[in-house]
Amino acid sequence: MTRSVRRTRWPLRLAGAGAAAVLALTACSSSSDSSDAADAGKPGSSASPKLSGTLTVFAAASLKESFTTLGKEFEHRHPGTRVSFNFGGSDTLAASITGGAPADVFAAASPKTMKTVTDAGEASGAPVTFVRNQLEIATRPGNPAKVSSLKDLTRSGLKVVLCDRTVPCGAAARKALDAAGIELTPVSYEQDVKSALNKVELDEADAAVVYKTDVKAAKGKVRGVEFPESAGAVNDYPITALKNGRNTEAAQAFIALVRSADGQKVLGEAGFLKP
Repeated sequence: MTRSVRRTRWPLRLAGAGAAAVLALTACSSSSDSSDAADAGKPGSSASPKLSGTLTVFAAASLKESFTTLGKEFEHRHPGTRVSFNFGGSDTLAASITGGAPADVFAAASPKTMKTVTDAGEASGAPVTFVRNQLEIATRPGNPAKVSSLKDLTRSGLKVVLCDRTVPCGAAARKALDAAGIELTPVSYEQDVKSALNKVELDEADAAVVYKTDVKAAKGKVRGVEFPESAGAVNDYPITALKNGRNTEAAQAFIALVRSADGQKVLGEAGFLKP
């Protein structure tokens, strides 16, 4: 399991001089649920008590960049708090939670992995889908292997990496391959999407089936290739507070921030789809 901790104090920089006004108007025009979520994430709101202490968030590896940004924003809005992240494969994180690992929030890359936690009675309330994600083929910069479709990944001599089938990105890839009627034998199965992408970045593989958000986060270290079968294998991402969490108020406030107009803006810029 990959563990990444982000403890920072810098505010999220919103583009444009009128960003605060735009966000306020957006909150006013949103649905009642979205409005409540946005208000709960703001400092001084009557919907949220003064928060303090460490908030521990277990989140799918594909959320690393966007959640790290939101963690900084959360700490800025709530002085005295600190957000500690554990990013990894959703199935591994779910197993850790049901095994007793202390955490306040769980954000999974599929309903199936979230169900592991809810079935064990570890969730506090019903999980809610906050974003969706779609697959893409990651190739080396310039796409020297000339990959343009899933079928191209079956070419002899091409080194392809997939996420393990127990991981949401692997299950989605398997669904897309089945839809295309393609049998593919990868050179390795990885335990999370970042590990699969890393194989391509390090020139240890020619291609990997990952999420669009991971290709975007790589910032030119790989090239993305879209394929039509990905439309039938989009993953919903659910989030929930955890029953045995040690900072329940902060957990609810963080979830509120993720679901707010501010949070959705950050996630959308990372390439995530609306729920």
